[in-house]
Order: sequence, then C-alpha cells, then structure tokens
Amino acid sequence: MAAKMTSSIDTEKKLRHIAIIMDGNGRWAKRNGVERLEGHKAGEKSVRRVMDLAKEFDVEFLTLYAFSTENWNRSEEEVSGLMALLATSMKQNLDEMHQNGVRIRLSGRINGLPLLTRKILKHAEKKTSKNRKGNLILALNYGGRAEIADAAQAIAHDVKRGKLAPEDIDEQLFSTYLYLPDVPDPDLLIRTSGECRLSNFLNWQIAYSEFWFTETLWPDFGREDFQKAVDIFYNRERRFGGRKC
Repeated sequence: MAAKMTSSIDTEKKLRHIAIIMDGNGRWAKRNGVERLEGHKAGEKSVRRVMDLAKEFDVEFLTLYAFSTENWNRSEEEVSGLMALLATSMKQNLDEMHQNGVRIRLSGRINGLPLLTRKILKHAEKKTSKNRKGNLILALNYGGRAEIADAAQAIAHDVKRGKLAPEDIDEQLFSTYLYLPDVPDPDLLIRTSGECRLSNFLNWQIAYSEFWFTETLWPDFGREDFQKAVDIFYNRERRFGGRKC
C-alpha cells in the first residue's frame, strides 16, 4: 500500500541539494591528447564554475564525489597527483571561499587520506565551520557501502554499551549515524560523461533523489548543462512513494 504524502512533500519543490558524480576527466585528457592529470586539472576548473552556479541558483548544498574508496586502485602516479591537486586547489581557493561564506565539509573515511592533504582539508573545514552562505561537501575516500557499514558498526557498539536497544533501530535512527546526518538528502543527482550508474555514491541518501545523466565530460560541464539539469528537476513531479490525487 502506497504511503500517504504529507502536505510538506506535496508543496516542496526547492532545489536545496545537488550531488554530482564528476566523471570524464580521463576521457577528456585522452580526447585532447594530454596526460590524465591535465584532465583532472581541467576538471578542477569545472568545480569552481559549478560552485558559482550553485550560488547563483540558490543551491544550499553541493556534494562532489571527489575520490572514492575504489579510486585507490588507480596508478600510484595518478593517485599522488590527485591528492597533490586537491591540496593545492584548497590552499589557493580557501580564502576566497571563506570570504564568500562557503562552509567546507568532508564526507568519507578522511583519516585514510595522506597526512598533508588531510591536514589542509581539516584546516579548511575548521576555518569555514561557521559560514552559512553555502555548503561545499567533498566526498573523499568515500563509498556508500562503507558509510552504511561504518554506521552499522557504530550502532552495534552503542547497543553493546547499552546506549541503544535493538528495537530502537529504525531508518530515522540509522540515518543519524551517517557521516553528515544534518545534511538533507540530495534533491538532484547529476552524473557526467554518459555513464548511467551510481558507482557506490550516497547509496542511502539518494533513495528519492531525481537523477540526470549527461554525455558531457566533466571538464566541459558548464552553465548550459547546469541550467538543463535544474530545469529538468523543476519539471519533474516528486511523489515520494505516494500517488497523484
């Protein structure tokens, strides 16, 4: 039996949170005859462009899938280059983001990142913690299954310590054990480069997200693509398991 929609769901149409699987840097590099790291550098420019667009379109939360738990399987050279690029980019752009009121947040097994990169990211997170004009969430060393496993482990520990009873566990409680429990679920998930899979990204949170897939490679993603994704979102009817009256 379908669940009855509440009035808040019936009227909610605000695009608060966009999550993006930034795919296609390697293919962009190959297409342009340059090294893969150059593709990642081009992709970093798209990050800044999309941050500006999110602010312009009044999107409160922007989550970027920057490095997955599976990305460690790439070559040591590429992984090292990505970590260095991430650290350099954060150092170069932190002051501007802070002045613009952007709060930087981290999601994933952050302690598994290289020490220098981790220090720079943690510093950025702390420095911007009181900002309230937008949230940039970087999913790093992130896996959706890993997040669920980590939450289940934390719950098990609390049950063992007597802080919880097994019958206390429901979806609402489980969600409070996720990496960023205060962040609303994504309204819209975007994946670039033509791939139509989730790749272990936000498995719990995207249960009712709208999906939009585009052939555009991430370094080429710009205003026209962003506008199209937003328009598609606002033209879809979100029923959340209910039915239209």
